[in-house]
Amino acid sequence: MKNNFVLRTITGALFVGILVGCILYSPLSFGILFTIITALSVREFGHLINESEEASLNKFITSIGGGYLFIAFMFYCQADSDTQVFLPYLVVMLYLFIAELYLRKKNPVANWAYSMLSQFYITIPFALLNFLAFQFDPTVGGIVYNPILPLSMFVFIWLSDTGAYCVGSLIGKHRLFERVSPKKSWEGSIGGGLFSIASSVAFAHFFPFLTLIEWMGLAVIIVIFGTLGDLTESLMKRHLGIKDSGNILPGHGGMLDRFDSALMAIPAAVLYLHILSLIK
Repeated sequence: MKNNFVLRTITGALFVGILVGCILYSPLSFGILFTIITALSVREFGHLINESEEASLNKFITSIGGGYLFIAFMFYCQADSDTQVFLPYLVVMLYLFIAELYLRKKNPVANWAYSMLSQFYITIPFALLNFLAFQFDPTVGGIVYNPILPLSMFVFIWLSDTGAYCVGSLIGKHRLFERVSPKKSWEGSIGGGLFSIASSVAFAHFFPFLTLIEWMGLAVIIVIFGTLGDLTESLMKRHLGIKDSGNILPGHGGMLDRFDSALMAIPAAVLYLHILSLIK
């Protein structure tokens, strides 16, 4: 038990350090890190499906497609390329459909469905992270890299998870979604949300490109949809009959276990910020 705790602590510290460091250091380190994360997450998803379902995903092609789409979004959001940057990704998607005509696999429809799900569920949310990272700055008249928005999203998620665990362990009585995740409670989820909202006050103070109310709104959106993302992955794992999505992070499971909340929080945050830009 003690050794497992030490392992979890070391892995968690390295994970947070690498993520925060790469986001803050430069757009290049941000891009490299999340291209790798996207590809590994898609590959992990493919492995889970191939092991648990009557399907046979091409893990190499789907993961390459996922990594490329992140890069394509990055170039597009920096205004370094037009929509033609997405054409190679369309080629990859067409290949996944056409290949089934010749491979004679047992369940081609399931292969198509799960291949597309890997892109919709994992690749697109990670790619949308670029809309948070690259923002138009009127003071310079162009696109600039803003690491604070993607970083704040992960901080809100981490504080929500940590707060939910602490509060839920102390006073959690009412199950949030017992059919999917028996350990989560309403008390823990609300407590975790309050931790995140409290931290948004600090973000508003040090980074006033959003107002206090806007920062608090962003925290609320990320907490709500992050929790839904966590529950979504729990439902998938329950259906597949597995405890962890992988073992790439010792003591913490797989990539999907670490980024399940972000996969739903990222699109929600992008939509929230877009709505804010329309009403300003």
